Amino acid sequence: MISNTPPPPTAGLDTTAVIDWYGDTARDLPWRRAGVTAWQVLMSEIMLQQTPVVRVTPIWLDWVQRWPVPSAMAASTAGEVLRAWGKLGYPRRAMRLHECARMLAERYGDEVPTDVDTLLTLPGIGDYTARAVACFAYGQRVAVVDTNVRRVVARAVHGRAEAGNPSNRRDLADVGALLPSRRARAATFSAALMELGAVVCTARTPRCDACPLPRCAWREAGHPSATGPKRAAQRYEGTDRQARGRLLDVLRGATGPVERPRLDLAWPQDPGQRDRALDSLLTDGLIEQTADGLFALAGEGLS
Repeated sequence: MISNTPPPPTAGLDTTAVIDWYGDTARDLPWRRAGVTAWQVLMSEIMLQQTPVVRVTPIWLDWVQRWPVPSAMAASTAGEVLRAWGKLGYPRRAMRLHECARMLAERYGDEVPTDVDTLLTLPGIGDYTARAVACFAYGQRVAVVDTNVRRVVARAVHGRAEAGNPSNRRDLADVGALLPSRRARAATFSAALMELGAVVCTARTPRCDACPLPRCAWREAGHPSATGPKRAAQRYEGTDRQARGRLLDVLRGATGPVERPRLDLAWPQDPGQRDRALDSLLTDGLIEQTADGLFALAGEGLS
């Protein structure tokens, strides 16, 4: 008797094919190599948020040498960490990582916790980062979901061009249903699924000819276009983010606190925006003002 029951939602994603493909083609990223500690994996995950691998790699390699354990970073000032962060963007990540290093040194004996729940109590560690560290550093069998993973599952399993708005509960359930039962294999699959979305099943120009999946619901449906509204491209030029970056550049390049006119010269085209950017940097704790009105990176003022 032929059943009319539709195939299960995981039918379009062959885990063995993805794992085998990953074993043959995975990029040689330094944080994936043998001997990398959980602390170093954590640093890489924080850096890689909204930042391309090519920009992260040289800075991560420098940080591994400079701050091989959390207590080494904790012994540095926040300003030193911000200066070393360079132009990775979103510098509050560096501040939170510095806070995290202090907590790990003081409360966890310089060790990164192994479980998701404890990782979530650390400063600056959200659900994705906690799961990524538990999985990639400790081989835990936990679902790890980023933009690349959501896109692969949306296409291969659900036949949609895009994943749509994120839903932590739904997305974790989708990926959790795909995980192999064996812990080590599940961790490898998580890395492989993320790699597939990063280098093959990309957002704008997916390389379906290079995809290892024998079945893909989106491909079988004829690659239907996305149905939701198009996302507006994020601009950087002229934004408050760019203004903040220019001001931070001045302080990172200085050997001590600087006078306000030097900051004014860094963003002369819009004084109101410059003032707003400066105030936000002070509010976020990225910079500080000394008693005599000078400005410096956090922890590097003279007052």
